[in-house]
Amino acid sequence: MSGENQPSDRARQMRDKAQELEQAAQHATDPAERQRLTEKALRIREKSEQENGRGSGTMDPM
Repeated sequence: MSGENQPSDRARQMRDKAQELEQAAQHATDPAERQRLTEKALRIREKSEQENGRGSGTMDPM
């Protein structure tokens, strides 16, 4: 039964990590570091959507 929650847990963890990276990027003073963090967050979000379906990547129905 607990195996059913693993994909959603992983998706949540990936979204949380992407959000942390985006926040770090907002606070970064170095433009190159900001860009790197933003791109990494984007890659994590894309991977999350690929692995778990588009609907699990966001709460927004659009």
